[in-house]
Amino acid sequence: MNTPSPAPLFEDVADGPAGGRADWIVTYDGARIRVGWWACDGAKGTVILLPGRTEYIEKYGRAATDLAARGYAMLTIDWRGQGLADRPMPDRLVGHVEHFDEYQRDLDATLAHARAVGLPEPFYMIAHSMGGCIGLRALLRGLPFKAAAFSAPMWGILMAAWMRPVALTVSTLSRFVGAGGRYTPGTGEASYVLAAPFAGNTLTTDSAMWGYMVTQGKAHPDLTLGGPSLGWLRAALVECLSLGRSASPAVPALCALGLQEKIVDAGPIHARMAAWPSGRLDLYPACEHEVMMETPTTRARFFDAACALFDANR
Repeated sequence: MNTPSPAPLFEDVADGPAGGRADWIVTYDGARIRVGWWACDGAKGTVILLPGRTEYIEKYGRAATDLAARGYAMLTIDWRGQGLADRPMPDRLVGHVEHFDEYQRDLDATLAHARAVGLPEPFYMIAHSMGGCIGLRALLRGLPFKAAAFSAPMWGILMAAWMRPVALTVSTLSRFVGAGGRYTPGTGEASYVLAAPFAGNTLTTDSAMWGYMVTQGKAHPDLTLGGPSLGWLRAALVECLSLGRSASPAVPALCALGLQEKIVDAGPIHARMAAWPSGRLDLYPACEHEVMMETPTTRARFFDAACALFDANR
């Protein structure tokens, strides 16, 4: 990996604690990604926050404030293919990877950087949506997280059961005809947050947090991302199938799931958490996909529960 260099951090829209920093780092396979962090005086440890598909560092500035209030530093990441990280396709708005192992390379580089800049251990994980898929694989690999809190983890993609084999077949065939970089059917270059109205959206019931995300996308459109590629869909389906065959790790964990979830498949979440040693599933009535972008009461409940778990596993 190359020597890190300073990267932009859009503090005008992040609304995080004072003193945030960001760096460019390069993974061992040559991808340039961006990491951002907020230190915390006297921190009890550092939360590594693994964001979902389409997300970026600034979206979690308020989460850094919530964690700092509970005594934790936070570091998060622009995964390859999104945010300001390298995007591999000529159309930079299509979200694409060939294999989910690529995200593990990003996470390995991120943990090394967290140590290099002196963020305090132990490390804890908060992982949302696609980040939950990446995070579960990281725990199975034995990466050094003392405990993990998941938010609507993508352990399955919500679609009709008959569609799964069709989606896997079509997305796999796309690789052989040079179409892996095309958008999945029904998606395109538009950012969901910028294109969809608040009414009826599938992310949050809180208009203030919706406005927070819209403001970020309008102020810094380079952060935004459109739909996933057929290649990403294949990689995601393959990884979810593989994870589904794996036993849960012996790491204390909790998982938050909104009862209005419409993006990830809730079935694998219920099944895994029912069998997870030292695991707990917390259900959130009247919540959509993004518990950390919900009402203040909901957000406080999630961060209180996550930090209680972290406090208990020092």
